[in-house]
Amino acid sequence: MPVIADRCLDERDVLARTFTRGFDWLREDPVMRRELAARLSNSETRTIGYMSTLRFLLPVTLLLLSGCGRPTSQETFPVADLLLVNADVVTVDPDVPDSDAVAIDGELILAVGTAEELSTYRGEDTEVIDLGGRMVIPGFIEGHGHYTSFGGSLLILDFRYAESFAEIVSMVADAAAETPAGEWIVGRGWHQDKWATKEDLLFEGLPVHDSLSEATPDHPVMLIHTSGHAVFVNERAMDLVEVDGSTTPPPGGEIVVDSDGRATGMMREAAQDVFRTAYSGHQGRRPAGVAEAELRRMITLAGEESLRHGITSFQDLGTTFAEVDLIKTMAEEGNLPVRLFMAFEEQASEMEGRLDDYRMVGYGNNFLTVRTIGEKVLDGALGTHGGWLLEPYSDRPDSYGLNVVSVEEIVKSAELAMKYDYQMAIQAIGDRAYRELLNIYEAEFEKHPDKTDLRWRIEHAQVIHPDDVARTVELGVIPAVQGIFACSDGPWVVDRLGEERTRERGYIFNTLAEAGLVPTNGTDPPVDEISPIGSFHCSVTRELPDGTLFQAQEVYSRERALYSYTMGNAIAAFEEDIKGSITPGKLADLAVLSQNLLTVSDDDLMNTEVTMTILGGKIRYRDGEILRD
Repeated sequence: MPVIADRCLDERDVLARTFTRGFDWLREDPVMRRELAARLSNSETRTIGYMSTLRFLLPVTLLLLSGCGRPTSQETFPVADLLLVNADVVTVDPDVPDSDAVAIDGELILAVGTAEELSTYRGEDTEVIDLGGRMVIPGFIEGHGHYTSFGGSLLILDFRYAESFAEIVSMVADAAAETPAGEWIVGRGWHQDKWATKEDLLFEGLPVHDSLSEATPDHPVMLIHTSGHAVFVNERAMDLVEVDGSTTPPPGGEIVVDSDGRATGMMREAAQDVFRTAYSGHQGRRPAGVAEAELRRMITLAGEESLRHGITSFQDLGTTFAEVDLIKTMAEEGNLPVRLFMAFEEQASEMEGRLDDYRMVGYGNNFLTVRTIGEKVLDGALGTHGGWLLEPYSDRPDSYGLNVVSVEEIVKSAELAMKYDYQMAIQAIGDRAYRELLNIYEAEFEKHPDKTDLRWRIEHAQVIHPDDVARTVELGVIPAVQGIFACSDGPWVVDRLGEERTRERGYIFNTLAEAGLVPTNGTDPPVDEISPIGSFHCSVTRELPDGTLFQAQEVYSRERALYSYTMGNAIAAFEEDIKGSITPGKLADLAVLSQNLLTVSDDDLMNTEVTMTILGGKIRYRDGEILRD
């Protein structure tokens, strides 16, 4: 028998919901909203989600309940708009068996079953697609990223595949030759530990700015580390903001200087802020409308690239009020390419008094949710020796890392989160930062024992002391991890932590899941490539580029890896009722893959292609092409 959408609610539940919340609850329940619209003969009542008085309560309730307890007729149960057949459907829902067909009605999943069973829902206008045995899964949910930064990274130089500092200098010089003097040149994606050529690493395993400055005397240059936790700048940029080796770094930042006290060009953590501010100020002085047009383009590019990788929802951990203003407008216009879950990265003083006005759940037909504070970074990245550790770095015994945003500031944000019913999602990469954040969360929980199911998150969670795993379970905190980092960081993590500490505390993602914590996943774009397949591969193999395995005991099972990228991420965002599985009544957000991720060999996993992405019942990507209305 096919599994179809449950159209009925208990009468008392309907009455209670409507009396206590008016019709607002219907805005968050697309299944019942669509059922109501189908049952009412007057087409004007399709705007029922916006009714504001209770004078419709009795007839509406009767109409909702009139179809319960008996089969729904063809007249009140619309035929499918889209029927996927001859598919390998993996539902990620234990109550909905895997099958070979999915029926979609409008923006919702209507039914799952065999093609023969679902033929009942086929009408003259139903589009039927034979998938030739390809895998159908819930749309991937990017569990942690930086949406507009990712879009912006598609407009600047990409150093991800550079194999030396000299190669980067050459790329920048070529860009300078085509850029008017005085304009900034910006790029992203470099990581010194990934370079094949090491001759240019002259101090603390880092380059110095001389060759870059010589190649770009007329342009300020800012090269963003792949982690986003440091920038490398040239002499023109340092002169512009009046920073040199004698400058006192800001709290939570480090200006790297050589043995002669000369700035090398490397600016760690908070020391990079003055350069980013100078660049932003330069961009802000452009003609009116240019900045908005560019941000719109970044939002569109990030969404289209997400769709190419089967991603239908993106969790952005670090937005601003200004960005949300534009994104809200685009949601109202129907111009957001994917569904967005946004978290504010603003000072507590700026958020006080504004959070109530910005809290949104399922706004713009479930395309925009704003209910989280993050990712205010408690510490920095391991790759730049910024992760805040309980013991010193093995390769820098003089350093414990950096506390970037003060504990006091995080405490103030936690208090605001409780006050305005926001989730917390703060970065803690090192084990000291992780413990400090647990302490902050626990103290706030104890002050508000009446508040439950908070799902406060700790982003990245890359180094965790064993004592804090049990505390995480006890507090109900969600470690939001990125599987791909185990492979992209794996080649140098032992250098930072040493073998024993790495084995005990480093990237222990499966240990967290086995302890009962929600498994999550992501790629943190633009920090790493936006590739769910790549992160899935790393999650289930822990295979490094040289063929060795990093923390092989921490692999996810195939099923857990798929769950982490779908239902796990949905749970971490309070969205498991509408996303994360192929369940009738949920949003029809699906990805079609060229082969089955659960059965294909490890060696062939990375050959898996996304061939189709369906968002809200509409095909938005197919065979290499972005599709629009």
